[in-house]
Amino acid sequence: MSISLKEARETNYWLKILIATEKNLEPRLLSLLKESNELISILHAIIKNTKTKN
Repeated sequence: MSISLKEARETNYWLKILIATEKNLEPRLLSLLKESNELISILHAIIKNTKTKN
């Protein structure tokens, strides 16, 4: 899960760069950025809950 979180954060980073540079793609990229943020939140919660149970 930690690797997945790291990869999701990297994807988020690249999406932000694309949004800053590709204004014509911004509407589609914003929806992908939102999904990326949701995945990061989910993965973070899974990791946090797994650590507290162990």
